Amino acid sequence: MFSNIGIPGLIIILVLALIIFGPKKLPEIGRAVGQTLNEFKKSAKELTDDAVDEIDQVKKEVKEEKEIVKEIVKK
Repeated sequence: MFSNIGIPGLIIILVLALIIFGPKKLPEIGRAVGQTLNEFKKSAKELTDDAVDEIDQVKKEVKEEKEIVKEIVKK
């Protein structure tokens, strides 16, 4: 997405942001964006961890059912 911007484009964006928001608001905006990205990463990690836990639980249940079926077939 941002691979075509390059250094000159990034400098222009930063200068425009400095002009629009001013030097006092820019650090606050940067901090807010950083916190938002951290929260997003944290939520995404929790979501993937929950999905992996669910998959592991299903695998365990399938393995247990497989053992039960093996016991029934042996009889």
